[in-house]
Amino acid sequence: MSTKLSSSLLLFSLLSCSSPERVPESGRHEQADISDTPADRVPPDAASSNHDGWRSLLDGRSLDGWAITSFGGEGEVRVENGAVRLDFGSPITGIHYEGEVPTHSYELALTATRVSGSDFFCGLTFPVGESHCTLVLGGWGGAWCGLSCIDGKDAADNDTGHARDFETGRAYAVRLRVTPERITAWVDDETIVDQDLVNHEVSLRPEVAPSRPLGVAAFATIAEIRDLRIRELD
Repeated sequence: MSTKLSSSLLLFSLLSCSSPERVPESGRHEQADISDTPADRVPPDAASSNHDGWRSLLDGRSLDGWAITSFGGEGEVRVENGAVRLDFGSPITGIHYEGEVPTHSYELALTATRVSGSDFFCGLTFPVGESHCTLVLGGWGGAWCGLSCIDGKDAADNDTGHARDFETGRAYAVRLRVTPERITAWVDDETIVDQDLVNHEVSLRPEVAPSRPLGVAAFATIAEIRDLRIRELD
């Protein structure tokens, strides 16, 4: 892990995940192999974003329905050119949704860009039943991805964690699906997380708790977030 140490790891190492919630299902399944994702968990193509129940949560003009998250030391947040820009924080800057959102059987989609910096440019916090979890993209030195937390361990230490290259200035299409049985996430239609929830515990790191119930944050990084949408699943 020495090659992934950054300012985020130094902060995260001081804090443990908050008390987790156990998913009330019987049995236990091991982490699925994301290199061989079944067809029923492959995301629809991007064209479906304009219909099939998708609802936009960002209007591209304002923060209507959202609030700047009070992490302490957060940077400036503004809307420009259709995107929400999260400036450098000390260390975290983010926004959170003030409306109601589903807690299971739903999908989220957004486009995220690292404008500058070398840490996570998308920390997407979302509800999972009675608990919450965070999808981290580009943390721990700029490349680490995964879920925080699973079974009390954050993305640096659980089976969802892995490295992936992210280019500064490039917009990435992110999709997340939450069902009672699993959390699946894609970046540009590449499966990056496929976590079974049966008999596993899901929780948040305490420092991102202000992002609940739904929020996006960046760590010591300038990020742009646009076209954030949600839809409920049958």
